[in-house]
Amino acid sequence: MTINAAAIQFNVKQGDVDANLTYVREALHRVSGEGADLVVLPEMWSSGFAYRDLNQLALRTAEIVDELLLLSRELKLVIVGSMPEPGGDKVFNTVYVVDNGELAGIYRKIHLFSLLGEDRAFSGGDSWLLADTSIGRVGVIICYDLRFPELSRRLAVEGAQVICVPAQWPRPRQEHWRTLLRARAIENQLFVVACNTCGTVGKLDFFGMSLIIDPKGELLAEAGEEEAEIIASLDMQEMSDWRAQIPCFKDRKPKSY
Repeated sequence: MTINAAAIQFNVKQGDVDANLTYVREALHRVSGEGADLVVLPEMWSSGFAYRDLNQLALRTAEIVDELLLLSRELKLVIVGSMPEPGGDKVFNTVYVVDNGELAGIYRKIHLFSLLGEDRAFSGGDSWLLADTSIGRVGVIICYDLRFPELSRRLAVEGAQVICVPAQWPRPRQEHWRTLLRARAIENQLFVVACNTCGTVGKLDFFGMSLIIDPKGELLAEAGEEEAEIIASLDMQEMSDWRAQIPCFKDRKPKSY
């Protein structure tokens, strides 16, 4: 089975849900026209990290999910991206996996980036997600989760074929972004589709560089620093052949460590 995966990299407008939704709506039509089956959006793509207004902005997420359900059915897409989810005094940073008109699962970001105060504005999730979708088994991590390899390994051991990574990863840590994404693909012998934002928000400069990576760690597609849509084919048979050639999962000794 071969699927086409895309990442929609754009400058998320902080607090401007309507502008972000308009951009994504149009971009989804574009990548669908190019044959995409799976589409990954940036982290908090509907609102950005507009901390003062997050609770209010989160109230719009349900209607946005409803529109994504309609779009995914119309365009025959699996769509992955995170938005603020209402959660009492705080909100969750939640990925919604939408599959051809159905909600295939949600994942609430586990690891909150305390350096920028995420732990003060968000509640953390406490469970991983592996979604069974029409294009295969899709695992999800969000941005800072990338620095915790145990989570990606759990998804791989449970059968993930693709790990999707919505992110808002700023400069100057772009080499960490590239290295960690390739490491997650190589060590777990699976595909990684990572979508970063771009542009500036206050003092933060987001460098883009969204990536699609194969199980050998080779780059199938890479964005620059501007708004872009990248797309690449993911050959699941090639993944199976590579795992048979270097049988890391068969040779694991988890009881020893």
